[in-house]
Amino acid sequence: MKGKFLTDTGRVRSHNEDAGGVFYNTAGQCLAVIADGMGGHRAGDVASRMATSLLEEKWLKSGTFHEPEKTEEWLTQTVDEINHAIYTRSQEIEECHGMGTTIVITVFAEEFVTIAHIGDSRCYRIYEGNFQQITEDHSLVNALVQSGQITKDEAQNHPRKNVVLKALGTEAEVSADIKTLSFESGSIFLLCTDGLTDKVMDEEIAEQFKSGSGLDEIGQQLIDLSNDRGGEDNISLIFLQQDTPVKAGEG
Repeated sequence: MKGKFLTDTGRVRSHNEDAGGVFYNTAGQCLAVIADGMGGHRAGDVASRMATSLLEEKWLKSGTFHEPEKTEEWLTQTVDEINHAIYTRSQEIEECHGMGTTIVITVFAEEFVTIAHIGDSRCYRIYEGNFQQITEDHSLVNALVQSGQITKDEAQNHPRKNVVLKALGTEAEVSADIKTLSFESGSIFLLCTDGLTDKVMDEEIAEQFKSGSGLDEIGQQLIDLSNDRGGEDNISLIFLQQDTPVKAGEG
């Protein structure tokens, strides 16, 4: 798999609290991560960068993953260790008190992909013309949607749409949602923060993939669209596809 991390500070905030990257272990397997920091006295960037750098460090030392169960076990343990590190830092340093971060991680093996996430950063899959959200937001508005109290359209403009119900590093213990999917040749994966999805609807993102443009161009167009609509938040995304390029408009 090949991927590229794109990030933009946006038009309102003075600094970028998002972090992310695409990393390869000793076996050449791919891990991608995006983290959206929050809390503390401007320490959101500390939390997101800690999460990303610690994950990279552990991934570079990992072995080859052949089984979904082993991959899920590794992600569970690794997320626990990173959560402990961030939470400990937040307790020890006053300026970092209360900091945390969302996180979404994908690990690619030859026949499967395993996804872990905490918070409202998302993973999508594009396959044979279908645009599918893989993760479920750990957010107040998503809980309201699932309980039938509000609709998805109402959630988009809800005054508390940025309230997350759990994050990495804010509590001594936290559990990630982890799932494994079979990997279908030709699939494209998108990881992104809510700086994108708060401004651009899923249907609009899906339309970009039908344009026939390259993924880098699509990514920049999505960032530009988010900024054109206010750009109040940092905007970050990663596209991932097989080494042999598959055009975005193809199945």
